[in-house]
Amino acid sequence: MRATLAQVRSYDRSVQLLLANQFTINLGFYMLMPYLAQHLSGTLGLAGWLVGLVLGVRNFSQQGMFLVGGTLADRFGYKPLIVAGCVLRTVGFAALGLVDSVPALLAASAATGFAGALFNPAVRAYLAADAGERRVEAFALFNVFYQAGILLGPLVGMLLTGFDFRLPCLVSASIFALLSAVQIRALPARTAGHAADAEAGDRQSVPAQWRGVVRNRAFLLFATAMIGSYVLSFQVYLALPLEVRRLGGEGEFGTAAVALLFAASGLATVFGQTRVTEWCKARLEPGQALARGVSVMGLAFVPLLAGTFVPVPDAQVGHRLLVALLPTLAALLLALGTMIAYPFEMDTIVRLSGNRLVATHYGLYNTICGIGITLGNLLTGAALDAARAAGMSALPWLALLILGVACAASLHVLYRAGLLATMAAEPASVTAEGTSLLQRGEQVEVTGNSPGVARR
Repeated sequence: MRATLAQVRSYDRSVQLLLANQFTINLGFYMLMPYLAQHLSGTLGLAGWLVGLVLGVRNFSQQGMFLVGGTLADRFGYKPLIVAGCVLRTVGFAALGLVDSVPALLAASAATGFAGALFNPAVRAYLAADAGERRVEAFALFNVFYQAGILLGPLVGMLLTGFDFRLPCLVSASIFALLSAVQIRALPARTAGHAADAEAGDRQSVPAQWRGVVRNRAFLLFATAMIGSYVLSFQVYLALPLEVRRLGGEGEFGTAAVALLFAASGLATVFGQTRVTEWCKARLEPGQALARGVSVMGLAFVPLLAGTFVPVPDAQVGHRLLVALLPTLAALLLALGTMIAYPFEMDTIVRLSGNRLVATHYGLYNTICGIGITLGNLLTGAALDAARAAGMSALPWLALLILGVACAASLHVLYRAGLLATMAAEPASVTAEGTSLLQRGEQVEVTGNSPGVARR
């Protein structure tokens, strides 16, 4: 951990602040959101479909608006969008604790979701810009701080909700208010990409920007190939807890075993991410690291698949050990696969964007993967139900294993075809004097890990 902190100090203050911001954002978010459904259904007595509607509005307003948030960040700069998102989440979280009417709850939920759509692409694009050639290492640190916030947030929230649900809402809102003030004062302003690219973006209409991103075939293929990795990683929150509850029951043991899943995954990332990234960067090219990381995520379900062929021990100790051990091992392998792939994934998006409209690319990428997660979770849930009804408990784990192998194979094909190499800057980019690079006869160098590919 000391080495990780030393690595953080080696970056500029803006990068350090962005890392601290992400920890604080996740701390405030996860001290509240895991307990919102219980508040809505229990304290407020809302029907189940209304609880689902409130939570669904939050998810849709974030996943569905990532592209808008990224576009605004590229047009107006990263700092204003980061600050705006934190201010909006301040209002939204405070409202969730203070209002009780359904329209007000829907508005507050939409505000918290849209806030995430505003600052998420901007934060990642800002980090990529200021980290420069050390992007991969910076995103590894970003994941450490991200997971640390996820680990600590629910623990703080559990303590606060023991008194009153309004307390975590107001504490979380206060955290975002303080974060907004700190960023206004300390975070340097940063525009999108190079000055020439920013000027070109200002003159280009939003639909034209979107058409340019959508025409980036290599980027769209990469985003599509990565959908499966997000479906796999999300099973820490869906399939694995459901399996623990199915085998271990709803009592204290089941609760403790689920908590062990989250703790093992988060702690592994906090203490292992930088070492894993250092090892991969020294031995693998980005495309290889991506494919291998997703492969490990698919293999994470092999222990659960094997467990379906092992008789569950009758002894209480043996039964509990099996119930806790296999899902926890799966969670650790999912964390390892994510540690391998994530920093290179974030770096690849920047490279495929040609370092232009980076936040817009992040926004569209998040939207594509968000839609994939929704569909993937529906199919996973259906597979779990079908497996139980048919007595085929191996079916969901086999399907997830196949998904991981297929996604890893897709990434390997893209890598071998050179489609994950660095993109050239758009030839339409202009200098401050308004003369295009091509008109001046200058050559744009294309670099990357696979030779001979430059897609515009």
